[in-house]
Amino acid sequence: MKRVNFDPQLEKRKTEIMQQFNADNGPVQPSSQPSGQPTDTPVDTDDLPAATENELAERVVEALKTVYDPEIPVNIYDLGLIYKVDINDAFADIDMTLTAPGCPVAATFPGMVERTVALVPGIKGAAVELVWDPPWTPALISEAARLELGLI
Repeated sequence: MKRVNFDPQLEKRKTEIMQQFNADNGPVQPSSQPSGQPTDTPVDTDDLPAATENELAERVVEALKTVYDPEIPVNIYDLGLIYKVDINDAFADIDMTLTAPGCPVAATFPGMVERTVALVPGIKGAAVELVWDPPWTPALISEAARLELGLI
C-alpha cells in the first residue's frame, strides 16, 4: 500500500484554488482573515520587489509542485507533465501535457494550473497550452518521483 503524506496547509490552499477555479473569478489574494477564505481582491504585484525572470520561474516551478495529478500521487512537475516554463515581463507561458489524450480532466486541468501559477507573487498573468507532442511517457517522471512511486 502506498502511503501519501498529508499536508493540511497544502490541502487548504488547494481547496482555495479550486473554489476560485469553480467560481471563475480569476486570481484573488488570500484573505488575511483567520477564516482563510479568499477575497475578491485581485493580486496586486506592483508593490512587490522586482524579481528576475529566473526567480519568477523558480517560484512558478514551486507552485507547479503543489498541483497533483488526480490519478497518480505525484505533482505534475515531477511527473513530467510540464514541458516548458517561460517568463517574459512577469507573464508565465507554460506548455504542459497529460498522461493520455483521453484524460478525464483534459478540459479543466490546464485552467487550474493556469490559475495556480497566476497566484505566484510577482506573476502578472499565466497562459497554459496543452500539447501532445512529444507524447508523455513514464520516462519523463523525475528520479525522486520514481522512487516515491516504487518504480526504482
